[in-house]
Amino acid sequence: MTAVASKAPQAPVVHEGRPRWFWPVVIGGALLAVSTVRVITGAHDINSSGALSAAIALAMPIVLAGLGGLWSERAGVVNIGLEGMMILGTWGAAFFGFHYGPWAGILGAVAMGMLGGLVHGLATVIFGVDHIVSGVALNLLGAGAGSFLAVRTFTGLPGGGPTQSPPLTQLPFLSVPGIGDPLLELEKSRMWLVADVAGVLRALTTNVNALTIITVGLLVLSWWVLWKTPFGLRVRACGEAPHAAETLGVNVIRLKYLSVLISGACAGLAGGFLVLVASNLYREGQTGGRGYIGLAAMIFGNWRPGGLAAGAMLFGYTDSIQLRGGDDVIHAYLLPIGLFLLGWGIWQIVRRRAGKPLSGVLPVVSSVLVLAWYALSSAVPPEFTSMTPYIATLLVLALASQRLRMPAADGQVYRRGEAT
Repeated sequence: MTAVASKAPQAPVVHEGRPRWFWPVVIGGALLAVSTVRVITGAHDINSSGALSAAIALAMPIVLAGLGGLWSERAGVVNIGLEGMMILGTWGAAFFGFHYGPWAGILGAVAMGMLGGLVHGLATVIFGVDHIVSGVALNLLGAGAGSFLAVRTFTGLPGGGPTQSPPLTQLPFLSVPGIGDPLLELEKSRMWLVADVAGVLRALTTNVNALTIITVGLLVLSWWVLWKTPFGLRVRACGEAPHAAETLGVNVIRLKYLSVLISGACAGLAGGFLVLVASNLYREGQTGGRGYIGLAAMIFGNWRPGGLAAGAMLFGYTDSIQLRGGDDVIHAYLLPIGLFLLGWGIWQIVRRRAGKPLSGVLPVVSSVLVLAWYALSSAVPPEFTSMTPYIATLLVLALASQRLRMPAADGQVYRRGEAT
């Protein structure tokens, strides 16, 4: 007798990613919550147009650095040398911006960042050096090269010196005509939700730097290229299964090298943003570790542009609040944090699982402490405010760690023709 196997039913198609309504609902819900907190606590700078404009400006270098990490790691090359590439970009923007104008400064920043990417790609892709070792070496090399070049090129110039460049011409700031003043009047009304929407719109349409618009365009372009084009599919295949991509005719070495060059260009442009937009000169130590923060934002975003932008905006917002002396704003956030912990703890207790009867006790106790802190004080200490950006980054990374999935072949040394 011959057994005839029945045709197995097809598995249902699973669509990866979040539904299209996810981000609009998240943004709308966040705006409602922040508006309510503003009205209850009286911390009106919590989402003012000034605070949001500063947050956008502070987030853009982190977005660009994170984009650099995204391109590199999607191709399978770990790039912790973003900080060194940013430092090279700051010098390139200052040197070319001083001699040839701010738009040439952008090209100089991109070129110097690509030079760092060239070195990192040569070490990792061609010679098979450990990616972490190469990245650390590039950070040291970038810092040393930036200091050396600044001494050689800026010393003796009017307003320049061994640690800073002369003042530079900034890139232009753009505004949508005719709506800035009406939106400001609505914002000053302090009406629930209306003033908050006006503040957001004013921050997005008034005094926006040209390089900020370019950065947003690069973010959207990176998403489209990497997820919507055959070229992007090949790049991501190099980070997931390079040997499988090789069998299909993909030139893995070339794509990895090209991706690292694009990574360096983005990181260099991040350094240029600090010189040409955030300030009007080069200064030693100007990057302040933003290359590492960009890397953290990329990881928080699960190696995707949308999440990367959200992580960068989180750090930019908390940084803008502490720079504006927002002790009362940070104090106001204690109220929703305490209520969230209370609700989370009660939910955990109600749905407690076998073996974890006390799983919700810790959030409830934490909520009581946070709400007591809010009720018994009028502001948080300035020292705590200055730590807020870094605390927020660490907490978000810790909470998001369970859903992260890096490219499967990220950081692995690739040799053509050698199957793993």
